[in-house]
Amino acid sequence: MVLGSGPGGYTAAFRAADLGLDVLMIERYEKLGGVCLNVGCIPSKALLHVAKLITDAEDSGAHGVAFAAPEIDLDALREFKDGVVGKLVGGLSGMAKQRKVRTLQGRATFAGPHQLEVVTDDGVQTVAFQQCIVAAGSEAVALPDLPDDERIMDSTGALELRDIPARLLIVGGGIIGLEMACVYDALGSSVTVVELADALLPGADPDLVRPLQKRVKERYAGIHLGTRVEAIAAEEDGLHVRFAGQETPDTTTFDRVIVAVGRRPNGGRLNADAAGIEVDARGFIPVDARLRTNVPHISAIGDLVPGPMLAHKAIHEGKVAAEVIAGEDVVFDARTIPSVAYTDPEVAWTGLTETEAKAQGIAYEVASFPWAASGRALSLGRSEGTTKLLVEPETHRILGAGAVGVHAGDLIAEAVLALEMGAVAGDLALTVHPHPTLSETMGLAADLIEGTITDLPQPRKRS
Repeated sequence: MVLGSGPGGYTAAFRAADLGLDVLMIERYEKLGGVCLNVGCIPSKALLHVAKLITDAEDSGAHGVAFAAPEIDLDALREFKDGVVGKLVGGLSGMAKQRKVRTLQGRATFAGPHQLEVVTDDGVQTVAFQQCIVAAGSEAVALPDLPDDERIMDSTGALELRDIPARLLIVGGGIIGLEMACVYDALGSSVTVVELADALLPGADPDLVRPLQKRVKERYAGIHLGTRVEAIAAEEDGLHVRFAGQETPDTTTFDRVIVAVGRRPNGGRLNADAAGIEVDARGFIPVDARLRTNVPHISAIGDLVPGPMLAHKAIHEGKVAAEVIAGEDVVFDARTIPSVAYTDPEVAWTGLTETEAKAQGIAYEVASFPWAASGRALSLGRSEGTTKLLVEPETHRILGAGAVGVHAGDLIAEAVLALEMGAVAGDLALTVHPHPTLSETMGLAADLIEGTITDLPQPRKRS
């Protein structure tokens, strides 16, 4: 039994089927794919692609090529977004049939250690299982005491693209909030972002966030840090918002508000007590290295278990959980899990950050290669980026990496592999990268560590 069909759930179900197990996958929504595919990662990236086309056209004026202002056809834009989702959903359904993975639509809760009660359109069914992988995901966190008004949206509502509001407030300066800000800003909204923390993208190093913050500060109506929403009054002329904190915005009336203050796991919605599954106060389900809960025949993966709420983490956990059930001797032992903000510019990081190293007293050396010295970045007209490496001082073993700039999310994969392989900076420096590319900035950052850089003046003495 696999409970949930998001990236972790369908991966677990398909891997289990490939290993010869009889699999039933339960999904509460009409379509397979979970939040990520239907109302998260995939539709947001489709809209971010369109937003990038618009802003690239705007920026091209500085290169001698000017375009007229775009005409936005919202119906066609929604059709494009939904078409991307539809292709992937159809692909999942086809793969499930090919693998003989049965599916059941309904809202499931535990009725015992080996039973689930599923509320379907045809009534309530009780389904028995020998082994279960729980991949029930998470939900958006809502602010307390907000009025019940359709103009106040979470990320799911924002991706529906009902209209292009003239005045838009985004509550939350994390990855989801800033990605939605990029979309609506490009489409023509006047965007204001408020963030309770003292920095955008909490968790990323400030030097990586700085180029993003500089660009969006020039485009948005306002970015206000250390600021919280105290109250929202729904009036006919708009949503009247009262703020408190360090940087209270001047504009207090908005046409729409997107609340993007984080997500919480769905562990508390499964009646887990009936199966004897331990769930902590935050809704997470603790698991061991083999993804097993305190009930050995029930596993949990993805947003439900501690760690970053990221689809790529859930996918790898889903494979491990299925293989454990099939009797293979495996554990989930990722040395690092990368994070990417698909903003413009993108921000990506993996492994140890400078902020964490300082807080934990970990010795490190750091090298940052400026994209102002990258031929490829200059030819793209986007030289604001940086690629950085953190290494162990004595051995130069790579501890962490980050990048900010166009396509930074693609660049970080090389550093993830380096961390998994236990590579040292010299391994990256001696790897022949294609030129001119953005990917070579990773090798050039390693050259800085090694003291062999020739693309910048005055290399340090080689250790």
